[in-house]
Amino acid sequence: MLRRTNWIWIFIVGAAAFASGAHADDTVLRSFAGGSAAGMVGIVPASEDVELAGPQALSADGQGNLFMLDQVNGRILQFDPKQPNAEPDILKMPADVQPTDLVVRNDDIMVWDGGVRTLRAASGQSTRGLGGDVIQLEEVSTRGADDQVAASAFAQMGSQPPSSATDLLDQNTRAAIVKTTRQPDRQYIASRSKGSVIADIIPDKGNASVRIEIQTMVTNETIGQLGLRVRNQLGTVEFLEIDNSDRFYVLAEDIPPSGKNAATFVARYAANGRLEGIYELPLENTPLTRRFVTISGDGDVYFLRTQTDRVDVVGVGFRPLRNVSVIDARPSRTAPAGAAAQPDSKFSAVAAVRPSNRQQAIEIAFAFEGIQWKLTAANYGSDPDSQCSGFNRIRRPWYIQGKVNQEVRGVPYCWGCHGSLANFRQRIEGGTLAGNVCTRNAPRPDVAGVDCSAFVSATWGLSVHYTTAAIPAIAKPVENPWDLKPGDALNKPGSHVMLFLRFTPDRKAEVMESSTGGCNGRVCRNVYPLASLLARGYNPVRFRAFADDQTTVSANAFQAADAPTGRKSANTRR
Repeated sequence: MLRRTNWIWIFIVGAAAFASGAHADDTVLRSFAGGSAAGMVGIVPASEDVELAGPQALSADGQGNLFMLDQVNGRILQFDPKQPNAEPDILKMPADVQPTDLVVRNDDIMVWDGGVRTLRAASGQSTRGLGGDVIQLEEVSTRGADDQVAASAFAQMGSQPPSSATDLLDQNTRAAIVKTTRQPDRQYIASRSKGSVIADIIPDKGNASVRIEIQTMVTNETIGQLGLRVRNQLGTVEFLEIDNSDRFYVLAEDIPPSGKNAATFVARYAANGRLEGIYELPLENTPLTRRFVTISGDGDVYFLRTQTDRVDVVGVGFRPLRNVSVIDARPSRTAPAGAAAQPDSKFSAVAAVRPSNRQQAIEIAFAFEGIQWKLTAANYGSDPDSQCSGFNRIRRPWYIQGKVNQEVRGVPYCWGCHGSLANFRQRIEGGTLAGNVCTRNAPRPDVAGVDCSAFVSATWGLSVHYTTAAIPAIAKPVENPWDLKPGDALNKPGSHVMLFLRFTPDRKAEVMESSTGGCNGRVCRNVYPLASLLARGYNPVRFRAFADDQTTVSANAFQAADAPTGRKSANTRR
């Protein structure tokens, strides 16, 4: 047993670290083309104000197989990354399961669909296929919040119930003050070699370092004590795995005050706690995905990389490190994503701003997320839904599939749609179709809802719709991402925008967004590791009317009139 006071501190130094060991290049182990046939994955092309979307999660089992969540096609692909020419097994999910995350442990295939749902092969079948098999999955149980290990596994990448809204909405907390300091965090991990363990992430000396203590859940034996320090500020710190050789793996983020060159890496430690090296994750130029890294029992680190025409499974290169003192992961190895789209000068208008402040913006956001409404047959539309052209696409948002004549929650995603909450309710009650995820078609005037930028425009009190490309004209950069406040935004011009709510106690970003993928086609709250947003091109911005207390904003921008027609959060995870 290790002494609790005998901490091993790990620091990684810039130039000195680079010389300490050669960096192994990342290797593409397998590629899947876009499509719906066997051996292909669903990829939804990008469009204006819509980010490229594809598989959201990659997870490894104890036998070395990888499982990829192909939610566009309603299935999971199972394959051996060391046999790139073998056909993957296709695991078909039940029609009513619309997950955004995936974790595999033993024979359990657990998915996140607003909560943890457990899937297994239907009676008479096995998920241990021979390659190319089609296996039907069925739900065997829904795990509750008291399943600490399952809940903590999903919380690693932000799949968790959002925090209580009280701090942001309660009359007694109108200031919407957010604590940005890291809070102690207890994580539960079903490891490969040590069974279920507890990892306590303990803040130490500011926001740049933590202590990590690992103990078994059965005997409470302390089996690891680590220290982790970065040059700037730590974002997410997640204990991921203990492999079959008893090595420890920790996911961490180093976020500079400028927000530029934010790094996400996996640190690997020997069984005695000695740092062996790091895996730098190539997040640049990739669309937002939920579970983008997984560790096999042999200690291989795999990364999920979606591109316009394919999805790559990447074996991440390992950089050995010795005798180092401060973690300083190297800057981005590729150039940032394309330059922000520029406003179109032919549009010039004064955008009236309804009397608003941060508190009102947050209240409007929660109203969009929490609205309850009845989905009538007129709102639902014809079935099967065939009003959308292009690859394997439907008009109807996924969260309302099969819910006709039921109460549903949240304003649906609708590309090109915009307007106030009252306008949405009026149109829904008048029998308008609900939502539209056909982002490659022209905007439809017969559908109600909001897209990502229309939602943020509404929360900011704008009477017109500013697209993500236009938002830089009315919002100034937040130079230090840790200075984000409720009502600010994370904007990727030409792609997507999220309204920032607060930092979670373990330093993730809690946001509200209107999204086809992350929200299954509606307005919802989500939690993301901050560096994974920054590295992918999301810029922290602040609406100038909040910053300068102005009541009107004038700018040249892409605009559309406000009309009905279209165009974890607790300190301890339990």
